[in-house]
Amino acid sequence: MRKRPPWRLGAVSLFGLFAGLLATCSTALASSVERHHFDSTTLGNPYPYTVYLPDGYADDSDTVYPVVYLLHGSFGNERDWVAKGNLKQTADRMIRAGHILPSVFIMPGSRSWWVDGHNEAARSAFFNDLMPHVEERYRVGDERAMRGVAGLSAGGFGALNFALERPDLFAAVAALSPASYAPFPPANSSANRHPAFLNEQGEFDRQLWEQLNYTAHLEDYRIQVTPRPAAKESDVLPVPLYISAGRSDVFDAELHARQLRQSMEKIQPNDVHLDLYPGGHTWQVWRASLPAALTFMFQHIGQPAQSESGE
Repeated sequence: MRKRPPWRLGAVSLFGLFAGLLATCSTALASSVERHHFDSTTLGNPYPYTVYLPDGYADDSDTVYPVVYLLHGSFGNERDWVAKGNLKQTADRMIRAGHILPSVFIMPGSRSWWVDGHNEAARSAFFNDLMPHVEERYRVGDERAMRGVAGLSAGGFGALNFALERPDLFAAVAALSPASYAPFPPANSSANRHPAFLNEQGEFDRQLWEQLNYTAHLEDYRIQVTPRPAAKESDVLPVPLYISAGRSDVFDAELHARQLRQSMEKIQPNDVHLDLYPGGHTWQVWRASLPAALTFMFQHIGQPAQSESGE
């Protein structure tokens, strides 16, 4: 594996970079999708992922790309976003139209709900293994402004939690029909039977759910992104949040999405957006909302931060 060159971008150089990225977009994009895996120390087994590489991507290029992590849903896998979510076609079209920057999309696989649950330390593996691997293997930026995270259903649960726990790492987050149920999952949710939340007795671990759900992160997140006394700005910026849900979702995702929006608007009133779509907890809704989610995210990804410490 090649060694990562010592390139880092400051806020000033980002403007010129992104103008160049958009200028390289051709009418017919020759993007690629590849499946890979690497040995995860945290998991003790191979970590699978699918990667979308934009037209013109080359390991020996000087171009640095934004990276977006896309998380799958409960009992899904790393192939879902390409096979069912039309990620390649959507990204190609949006890059060609100039709606988003040419970017690398990483679609990891997990047997958990993106948590350190009873069956797999998925959260730790994401932060400690996957992100370092991606930033060494691919020509992606390692600044907050160059990263986004998104997911659907259980992946929306995971993406939201990642952004709330580490707002210093992500410039934007999107949660599509997030399975971020408060206080507990509905009876028909797969969370009730997923190995991530089943204790040794095979019962749903309500205490673990409460510890891992987004509601447990809100106060620490609020403290991180709220200016301290006598300070005009906080050291860490809020993570703008896009939420979507289907109006006929069998898990009542609209209700929980509205609760999530209300909770987040108390912390960052100008950085939360909710879209509602006709349909249920299905790929039809997620495919429909993906362009809006990416458009929202790329209003913030690739934008030089003005108030983060050290920049």
